[in-house]
Amino acid sequence: MWELYDALIGTLPEELTVDEVVCGKGWTMVRSGECVGLAMTIHETARPAKRTQPWEGAKLKDVASYVKSWNFEEAAVGLAAINAFCNAPEQARKNGIALFDEGSVPENDAFLSNVDVFRDKRVCVVGHFPYLEQRVAPYCALSILERAPRDGDFPDSACEYILPEQDFVFITGCTLVNKTLPRLLALSQNAHVVLVGPSVPLSPVMFRFGANELAGTVVTRPDLCARLAESGGSSIFQAGQMVRYVK
Repeated sequence: MWELYDALIGTLPEELTVDEVVCGKGWTMVRSGECVGLAMTIHETARPAKRTQPWEGAKLKDVASYVKSWNFEEAAVGLAAINAFCNAPEQARKNGIALFDEGSVPENDAFLSNVDVFRDKRVCVVGHFPYLEQRVAPYCALSILERAPRDGDFPDSACEYILPEQDFVFITGCTLVNKTLPRLLALSQNAHVVLVGPSVPLSPVMFRFGANELAGTVVTRPDLCARLAESGGSSIFQAGQMVRYVK
C-alpha cells in the first residue's frame, strides 16, 4: 500500500535540507532554499506525533518520509516536503509545466478547464470544493464525497459504491495525508482522474498510479507564502500559480 508514497519520496535528492516549516491552521509549508511546498493541514488525528526534534536542518528527504505518519499534522509536513521539490518552479519547467508571467494568467482551474469534456457525464468530486454547485453541477450528473458531508453530499465511505461508476473523478490532494488516495485511485480506474489542490505533487509518478491530470500550485513568492500560511489566510493562492499537468 505504500508504493505511491515510496515512489514520491524516492524522487527527492539526498542533498537538500529543510530551512523553514510553518504549520498553519489551514496550510502547512516547507521551504528548502527558494523551493516551497504546501499541504493542507489536517488537525483530526488520533496518533501522537513521533518527531521530537526540530524539522529545520534535517534532510528534505527524511522529512518527506513523514508523509507516511498516521499523525496527520506530521504527515502534512511530509507531503509539503515532497512538494517543496516536486512543485518547485525549476522542477515544474523540467516536467514541461508552463509558468506564466505576471499579467498573463491562463485558465488553469481544473473544473472550468474540463467543463466541455465532462458535460452530460457522470462526475464525482472527492472533497467539497467551493462553488461546485455553480461551476460543475449544471453541466453533469454530479456526486460529491465528503468526510464532513453537507446537505446533498455523500459520506466518503460511499466511495466504494460511487467511484467505479463515474466517467470523471476529481480528488483533493489532501487524500495523500489521510492515506485514502491509493484506494480512491483503484476505485476510479475506469474514469478520467484529476487530482486537485495545492497539496498535489506535480510529479509524473502520480500518472503511474492512475492519475490523468494534476492541477496543483507552484509557489513563486516564498516570503508571502510563509506569511499567509502562518496567518491561516485562505488566500494562499496569491503566493503562487495554479497550473495543470496533463498525462
